[in-house]
Parts: sequence; C-alpha cells; structure tokens
Amino acid sequence: MKNILITGVNSYVGNSLGEWLKQYPEDYQTEKISLRDGTWKEKDFSMYDVVVHVAGIAHRKETKENAQLYYDVNRDLAYDVAQKSKTESVKQFIFLSSMSVYGLEEGVIDGRTPLHPKSNYGKSKLEAENLIQPLENKNFKVAIIRPPMIYGKDCKGNYQRLAKIAKKVPVFPKIDNKRSMIYIDNLSEFIRLSIDEEMQGMFLPQNEEYVCTSELVSMIAQVHNKKIHMTRVFNPLIKLLKVNTVNKVFGNLVYEKKLSDLSEHYNIKKFKNTVQATEKMESMH
Repeated sequence: MKNILITGVNSYVGNSLGEWLKQYPEDYQTEKISLRDGTWKEKDFSMYDVVVHVAGIAHRKETKENAQLYYDVNRDLAYDVAQKSKTESVKQFIFLSSMSVYGLEEGVIDGRTPLHPKSNYGKSKLEAENLIQPLENKNFKVAIIRPPMIYGKDCKGNYQRLAKIAKKVPVFPKIDNKRSMIYIDNLSEFIRLSIDEEMQGMFLPQNEEYVCTSELVSMIAQVHNKKIHMTRVFNPLIKLLKVNTVNKVFGNLVYEKKLSDLSEHYNIKKFKNTVQATEKMESMH
C-alpha cells in the first residue's frame, strides 16, 4: 500500500488522478490538500510515500498585474512543498510541469530542443523544475512530467473551445496538422506507473497517435450527430494569419515519438474512444 498526497484540491489533474487510483483500493491510499493558505505547512508529510504536486496557476489571461502570481505559486510554492517533502522523508516527489517550458508554438520537440519559455506560465514552471531537480538524492526521487495539451471530461483549455466550435459551426477548415495531446485517463495511468516503478527523471507522456485538429473537430461533431463540412477554402488565409490562436489550433506541435517511452503501457484508451468518452459524458449533462 502506498500513501499518496496530492496537492491542490481544485486541480483537474489531481482530482482525476484521485478518482483513477480509487480503482485500486488495496494499492493506494490518497489524500488531497489545499495549498491556498499556510495550514499545509503544519501537516506531517512523513506518513506519505509520494507527493504529487499538481497545484498551480494555468488557463488564465496573463497580465502585468498577475505576472508575479505565477512565480509565487508555480515556482516558489512548488519548491517549498518539494523541500518539505524531502525534509520529512517522502520517498518520491512528482511535479507536473508543462510542454510550455519549450516556448514553441510550432515544430517538433526532440531531445535537443532548447528551453525558451515565452509566457509567465512556462517560465515559472521551468524555474520550478530547476529548483526542484537538485533536491534529488538516493532517498528522494524526483519525477518531472511535461505533458502536452491535456483533455477529457470537464477539462479547461483549448479542447473545450474546439468542442464548442464543433457543435456550432456548419463548416470548418480542413488542415492536415499534427499535435501531441494526452487524454486525462492516459495521464493518470502514467502517473500511477511512475508511482509503482518509483520513476525519477524527466518524462514527456503523450497519446500514441498525434492529433489532427480538423479530425478532432469532425469526431466531436459526429458524437453529437452534427453535420460539419470540412473545406480547404480557408487554408491560404489561415497560413497568412500568423496569430497565436491560429498557430495553437492549426500549427504542428509534437513531441518526437521516441521521447515518450512506455507509451504502450499507459495509453489504455485509443484516440477515437477518448473523444467519445469525453463528449458522451458531456452530452449526458
């Protein structure tokens, strides 16, 4: 039996992981704590084998006013929790970072891709990694996970925006792009395996298949019995628009496949099934 502490009570990844591990009541005991006030500092961490740190700030518009908040929460708080975990003899610390540490909006990320985050979100995550990694020793294992876009039922972010479009518009651009994504259950299973194997190091998990945005929108529409016509008419215009949002939706952004070891072990759901699962549950609400 492993005792696991998940930081962040409102975290999508944290809550999903908690639910996922409930399938194995003999193997894992999980608890979630909030880091919103200082009370967590009084908590005894020594009873936990693993701390999974998923608390953080994401999915909000970055402004001059909230810039510091990213560093306070995503960097400093993460480091404080890691330090406490180490001091109180936790054996493994799992830190949820992000693909945005690369700062790329388009391209292929491989083992040589430099780290040049552009957003406060990406910068704060990278600075946290750089503080937490040196804490590692033979008694304190550190696993850093940089997932690509995460999607699943009730997930915030770009997937939801695309789903809304898919349910409303009659036509959508047909563009053959590729994006790395990971379905929430596949990510939860990856974290479960990391705990079982006491993994340490840097990990870039992703779905086995790259995702094409047009195909994704078409699949979402299908689940909702909506007819959507795919056309290449807009493609020249889209190629001219060098706008972030357009790049995020139609550009290519992938992790090289070989960076994601073990992918056959945690990719328990194929892409088509993940879209059906996400949308079917949505349409029942």
